Amino acid sequence: MNSSSAHADKLSADSSSPAQQNSASKDERVRKEGSLKRFLGRPEFASLAGAILVFIVFGIAAGDSGMFNLDGVVNWMQVAAYLGLISIGACVLMIAGEFDLSIGSMIGFAGMMVAIPTVYFHWPFWLAVIFAFAGSMALGYLNGYLVVKTRLPSFIVTLAFMFILRGLTLALSIMFADRTIVSGVGEFAAHDWLGSWLFTGNLGSGLFQWMASHGWIATVDGGKPLVAGIPKVIVWWAVLALGASFVLARTRFGNWIFAVGGDANAAKNVGVPVKRVKTSLFVFTAFCACLFAVLQVADVGSAAADRGLQKEFEAIIAAVIGGALLTGGYGSVIGACFGALIFGVVQIGITYTNLNSDWFRVFLGVMLLVAVLFNNYVRRRVTEAR
Repeated sequence: MNSSSAHADKLSADSSSPAQQNSASKDERVRKEGSLKRFLGRPEFASLAGAILVFIVFGIAAGDSGMFNLDGVVNWMQVAAYLGLISIGACVLMIAGEFDLSIGSMIGFAGMMVAIPTVYFHWPFWLAVIFAFAGSMALGYLNGYLVVKTRLPSFIVTLAFMFILRGLTLALSIMFADRTIVSGVGEFAAHDWLGSWLFTGNLGSGLFQWMASHGWIATVDGGKPLVAGIPKVIVWWAVLALGASFVLARTRFGNWIFAVGGDANAAKNVGVPVKRVKTSLFVFTAFCACLFAVLQVADVGSAAADRGLQKEFEAIIAAVIGGALLTGGYGSVIGACFGALIFGVVQIGITYTNLNSDWFRVFLGVMLLVAVLFNNYVRRRVTEAR
């Protein structure tokens, strides 16, 4: 009797097993998506597609002009790298649901913090650089502190700092240098151990010299390569992009950033330190702006009060093109880098064509509008999927 009962139970289990499996396979809570669909839903898809389109357009319009020779590539990559540095900071901050409109003014102010002590107070270049980073990051902390403490929109707080820093840059440059441009920094940077190691010169000079000796790349008189190496700003851009992408994708702090941008109150209720996350991201954005300034001062050899003008808007546009939503909680550092790459290619590419360079600003506006429309479409798709 027990044996027949066990056998019946077994038959019952066997007969119900396919039904259960079929039910599980039809479970509406489980949805499978193909690799292509997942890729098309990635935040950086639009910027990647835009970059490919831009390359195709300029490949046709300026392909035989030298734009895609090694020296031409380095030119537009260098422009993209400078913008890429600050677009990374802007993107991460936007993912957390905040803006920093003082980025451009911070570039000019940080440049003066490097140039004035070096030229007029005879500080070592490395000490002036540390001073600039410390001052910029302290101001970034102050921005973040005011935003989280007063609960004022970051747009308002950083807009105020945009004017404050720009005014301070002008006032201090006139006070100490009696002019708005401070020159002569390049020589100090080139002969400084920190400047020559991190901020001036090129990486891989020996490799480029070796390629030139074999006739693989263009040379100038004396057999020296036309392109001496990879500019340090491009190296910094790559390192910062990889580091920020890793933090967002692989660390708990990265999850906190997305959570804070998605719903700050919900994130706070589950234990996310919302205030600390936001404040630290304002500090990081200031770091990116200062890095831009130091690299520019070391490369150009001077600081100017109008440096960084409107760069905050270009950084935000690059981040939006890269898939960052204006409402926060969504975005990609890699996408922001593609957005910066588009800027660099177009800004330099226009000079290789017969187009007036004034059209570059028109392009920025059009790209911003298209990116916002596309991102709103993506947001609706995400909301409907949920």
